[in-house]
Amino acid sequence: MTSAIVIRLAAILGFLGVGLGAFGAHGLEELLEKNGRVDTWELAVTYHLIHAVAILAIGAVQKPNIRAVWFLVAGIVCFPGSLYLLSLNCPGWIAVFAPAGGIALLVGWTLLVWRPMEKSAG
Repeated sequence: MTSAIVIRLAAILGFLGVGLGAFGAHGLEELLEKNGRVDTWELAVTYHLIHAVAILAIGAVQKPNIRAVWFLVAGIVCFPGSLYLLSLNCPGWIAVFAPAGGIALLVGWTLLVWRPMEKSAG
């Protein structure tokens, strides 16, 4: 996976984060208030966008740590993803994915501590 692909992935995730934030604030405002989940939605958007920016930063290096990228993507899908669904009044069992997402995010960050960039081939 090239830096350009990582940057495109980050751009897509960033676009989705901004879109979901706006949709939550304008299109879902009544539902989120009724469910008492405005704060949950906002937390999901915050984590979503922070990690989209992190992926963008990873893509800015010449040899991005692809494993870290995939763990961060999985973390976005599972952590904010489960919070988005909980906010929409999906079954409570969906919350089991939040800790897995949090762990995936932690693994992604840890991989960046150990190896910010992939080793050169050869």
